Amino acid sequence: MTARIIDGKAIAAGVRAETAVRAGRLASAGTVPGLAVVIVGEDAASRVYVRSKAQACEAAGMRSWVHAMPADTPLDRLVAFVHELNLDPGVHGILVQLPLPGRLDARRVIEAIDPAKDVDGFHYQNVGALVVGDPAFYPCTPWGVMKMLEHEGVAIDGAHAVVVGRSTIVGKPMALMLLNAGATVTICHSRTRDLAAQTRQADILVAAAGRARMIGADMVKPGATVIDVGINRLPDGTLCGDVDYAPVAEVAGCITPVPGGVGPMTIAMLLANTVRSAERAAGFALAAGETRIA
Repeated sequence: MTARIIDGKAIAAGVRAETAVRAGRLASAGTVPGLAVVIVGEDAASRVYVRSKAQACEAAGMRSWVHAMPADTPLDRLVAFVHELNLDPGVHGILVQLPLPGRLDARRVIEAIDPAKDVDGFHYQNVGALVVGDPAFYPCTPWGVMKMLEHEGVAIDGAHAVVVGRSTIVGKPMALMLLNAGATVTICHSRTRDLAAQTRQADILVAAAGRARMIGADMVKPGATVIDVGINRLPDGTLCGDVDYAPVAEVAGCITPVPGGVGPMTIAMLLANTVRSAERAAGFALAAGETRIA
């Protein structure tokens, strides 16, 4: 068996294309969706990621602002600036790039964001809505995984899903989304005993632990859908996921590559959340028979 490759780039391109159509419709009515990104400090990886977000916004016909603040910015000043963005009617999405410098309380900053503009889906109000299964802004990476599964026609209702990783950014919200979609969900982590015994039961296996190639072929149920959220840089500079791709691809039914799998979906869903926020602000409603990715 050779797994079918789930092409995250192609799926993300479709999401971006639909988002651009919606942004154009809003612009024609006088509202240009706008995303404000706040970055604190000089973390190189964060700056590259922020730049890619800004470029994606522009390509979709949206406005973007990158607010770079020095690493020694006081917490109160950062929180006050977020409040200023909350009050700006031209800003529909606010994203504070994480991680923040260690002395800053990231939770306090995230909670300062207006939940209606929290397009990262990290505010407690949006997290609570996810827990109870209500509509909200959901974290972009796990939500992107859900859109990939939907695109590929993977049956979630009644399936056994195993999520390896328990972070608040991916693992926990991923488990909740799968649970809300009807899956039986097992969450594994660094202290799970006999991890392989758990992962071999998965119809849908999501690896999001941040450990290079930790999921081997002997840990995968034949025919399973394997979603690799991990991205790890090896000593030679190349990238790999949490899944040992080549051997696992001989066992799985379908699999995401790294790079080119889940990664492109994260920014695509961020744009979709921002456009949805702008649509709400403009009072836009769905046309009869229209579907909506966000």
